[in-house]
Amino acid sequence: MAQATQEFGEWPLKRLMTEVCGSGHKSADDLTRAQATEAFERILAGEPDPTTLGAFWLANRWKRNVPEELGAYVDVMCERVEYAEPDVDPVDCGANYDGKGRTAILGVAAGAVAAAAGTPVVVHSGDRVPTQKQDAYKHVLDELGVRTELTPADSADMVDETGFGFYYQPAFNPAIDDLFDRRDQMGVRSFVNTVETLANPAGASVHLGSFYHLAFAKKVVDTFVESEFHDLDRVLMFQGMEGYDDVRPGYTKVAEWDAGGADGDGDAGSEGASFDDFEIETAEYGMDLEEDDLAVDDVAVESAEITEEVLAGERDGAFADAVAVNAALRIYAGEDVDSIEEGLDAAREVIDDGSAYEVLEAMRAF
Repeated sequence: MAQATQEFGEWPLKRLMTEVCGSGHKSADDLTRAQATEAFERILAGEPDPTTLGAFWLANRWKRNVPEELGAYVDVMCERVEYAEPDVDPVDCGANYDGKGRTAILGVAAGAVAAAAGTPVVVHSGDRVPTQKQDAYKHVLDELGVRTELTPADSADMVDETGFGFYYQPAFNPAIDDLFDRRDQMGVRSFVNTVETLANPAGASVHLGSFYHLAFAKKVVDTFVESEFHDLDRVLMFQGMEGYDDVRPGYTKVAEWDAGGADGDGDAGSEGASFDDFEIETAEYGMDLEEDDLAVDDVAVESAEITEEVLAGERDGAFADAVAVNAALRIYAGEDVDSIEEGLDAAREVIDDGSAYEVLEAMRAF
């Protein structure tokens, strides 16, 4: 242990638990950036014993991490990520890696539609990530016959060739993938579930994500601001089904951050930035659908079938509407339209003229 202390510094996880963050959610203190950096470096090096690591993760969950801590965790992770930037600048879609279990995954179809409309999209996930270990982007793409276990360089080429790219966590973020067994033993989510979605393996300038509550969207924005590695221009987040990056039907809150906004109120961190939130209601776009309308029994298989049918123009109704509005949000996030309504028009046009299905065919051929 003495050797590990000399290598990493003065803050092994047990000391952090005893002196800083382990006294409970009301009395625990937050870690400094230096302490958080050292803690995650130790974790990724495999230094803490399983009991101490589990206790540390649980203590962080109890007290709730602040953006300074999360920014440090993100930066330690990003130092180990293998980045591969395409020539285009895509929208980075960081859905929860542990997947969905009740409703269809719409992001593959929505991403193909956005790509056809001129907004490149990148998605990334692992394979049955703890804690839920449910279906994610990889599994839908596998069902569609799209290659997923790509090198980061191949993923970047996929973006440039098709407009849609998939990055596979074990390939671009092996340090986090190596934590799989320890995370699996925890049984509950930890801060790793948050930071892995912020890896941004394509180096995109726009991030699209989801939240349960608006306060979490602000925390993610502030985390990006605290990060010394990331330098984003724009973040768009919304209330997603099952915490994923599929917008909820009905009423949905959307949070929008622009690094170069002129009317910033300071809440988003950097001077001159703007953080706003607004509501969308799918009924206002002529869509009569509820979350139950998007439920499926076999998430990966049925999501692939829905993707194929919607992109081919062979399916209308709730799923087609949901794909269109999710594509519209991606197009809007990329600032290729000025409103969700314009994004919907663009999405429906490329579905109707077959361009969206051509993107899927290109993905399969890659």
